[in-house]
Amino acid sequence: MKNLDWASLSFGYMSTDYNVRCYYKDGKWGEIEVCSDEYLKLHMAATCLHYGQEAFEGLKAYRCPDGKVRIFRVDENAARLQSTCRGIVMPEVPTDLFTEMVKKVVRLNQEYVPTYESGATLYIRPLLIGTSAQVGVHPAKEYCFLIFVTPVGPYFKGGFACNKYAIIRDYDRAAPLGTGTYKVGGNYAASMKPHTVVAEKGYSSEFYLDSKEKKYVDECGAANFFGIKNNTYVTPKSTSILPSITNKSLMQIAEDLGLKVERRPIPEEELGTFEEAGACGTAAVISPISQLDDLDTGKVYHFGEKPGPWSTKLYETLRGIQYGTIEDKHGWTTVVIE
Repeated sequence: MKNLDWASLSFGYMSTDYNVRCYYKDGKWGEIEVCSDEYLKLHMAATCLHYGQEAFEGLKAYRCPDGKVRIFRVDENAARLQSTCRGIVMPEVPTDLFTEMVKKVVRLNQEYVPTYESGATLYIRPLLIGTSAQVGVHPAKEYCFLIFVTPVGPYFKGGFACNKYAIIRDYDRAAPLGTGTYKVGGNYAASMKPHTVVAEKGYSSEFYLDSKEKKYVDECGAANFFGIKNNTYVTPKSTSILPSITNKSLMQIAEDLGLKVERRPIPEEELGTFEEAGACGTAAVISPISQLDDLDTGKVYHFGEKPGPWSTKLYETLRGIQYGTIEDKHGWTTVVIE
């Protein structure tokens, strides 16, 4: 294992030894290639550069107390990438190929998997791009699928601690029936301006209402929202929210812990009725929300200055499953290194 100060890691890029790549050409996927070069040679007319034919995923590898390295719900990441491929007309990466490449890149870079005690993890970034040289809006004929890894610390500096968010109406993350349900770079490009606006006001992240009517809860920046009240876990349902694997897992855990689960439209005025609220995703796991400010109306929603009891239980349970300290009764984890 690399002799690094894992506990001081931020959430950012650090060079590792290898990445893995696979190319699609003539209607089929080629062989997996191992590469030590961090750069890609791309034609200047590649479709990913001009027409946004690009998709990515994010998952993590965990060094566990039993000495094993595990990955979490890799099949779900493969399925979500396949959904994105169908959405923007790219060849689907087969689940077996996706999983084999994830395992391979983790094993090749196992010295960069942080220690359990540090709380840091190895972030895994699969990326699929259209590489054909063409001018004209139509799908590429050739693609590159690659996966790189980098050790990361907590997404927010405080780790599992409360953050303040701001409702912003002047910007939309994604349109209904658009690409919001797909993990494509364009959605994140659209969020950079609103994130900058709220960050300059001292907030951790922006909070979107639905793009059509501005009446219903959509997403928390780059994460899904959930609220808890009356022993019920409530999360939004819409045609513009990216399906979160973390949120899907938390819904199952909530049921396991005895909570009811509701996935439905959440009107903004209902925010004031939640006892706890949070954002969830692979990077942060759960980011409890202490306060949500509506920048247009001046309305302020309070959820407590410390993580609530249910948010804490959900967080600890999910992390326990990921690290192999709590029984994985749903078969979510895969041991990559014994």
